[in-house]
Amino acid sequence: MEKNNSNFLIIELGRLYAIWLREFKVFLREKSRLVASTFTPLLWLFVIGAGFGSTATNSEGGISGLDYQKFIFPGIIGMSVIFSSVFFGSYVIWDRKFDFLKSVMVAPVSRTTIFLGKAFGGMTNSLIQAAILLVIGIVIGISYSPLSMLFIIVIILLLSFSLTSLGLTLGSYIESLEGFQLIVSFVVFPLYFLSGALFPLRNLPIWLSVLTTLDPATYGVDALRSAMIAIAGKHMFVADISILLLSALCLGLIGIFSFRRMKAI
Repeated sequence: MEKNNSNFLIIELGRLYAIWLREFKVFLREKSRLVASTFTPLLWLFVIGAGFGSTATNSEGGISGLDYQKFIFPGIIGMSVIFSSVFFGSYVIWDRKFDFLKSVMVAPVSRTTIFLGKAFGGMTNSLIQAAILLVIGIVIGISYSPLSMLFIIVIILLLSFSLTSLGLTLGSYIESLEGFQLIVSFVVFPLYFLSGALFPLRNLPIWLSVLTTLDPATYGVDALRSAMIAIAGKHMFVADISILLLSALCLGLIGIFSFRRMKAI
């Protein structure tokens, strides 16, 4: 009995790896996607960062003497993760259009394995894009220690898994690419702008503070800011990681449930 369970686990891991590898190879073949996904965050970092940085003033509840570009850099990493992760759900629609999804769905692979394989593929894509930006961070004076880099990778993976799960969930219910892009636009922009990527989370109006608290990306950006530039965030670092873990668990379970109900055609 134990041997059968072990063989089943090995087989499922092999299937999971195959789905992840397929998503990874698709990403590597789309060079334009990598360039475009890197260009937009860099535009925000250097244009918005320089423009707003020239007028930003220091305050006790604000940037606290830190260069504005350095202050928003963790938010730019968060931006890359948010957009790439949520929009990854569109690949479910493409797979459905080209009948790849149907062939996977009728194969002897559990829906949970399919979902996790795709989610891990989205996480890998987000991590690669974020890694490019992390190198750019050195140019503007961001320094990393081995421990801070470990924290950064963990935060990116947790945030990416949460938002990739959200994107895959949306993709499992929407049949047209146009409809997906329209609905996702109402998701990614609030997630990004309410995350505190561009402004401090302290001394906000009550209504805005409530919305930022409800945004799971807020805790990712807050944790990244603590790990990268060593300034105290609005929340404790342990609290940020705990909420990210809870978000990943909840959105992952919702995604698995959605995939189990999804039609292949």
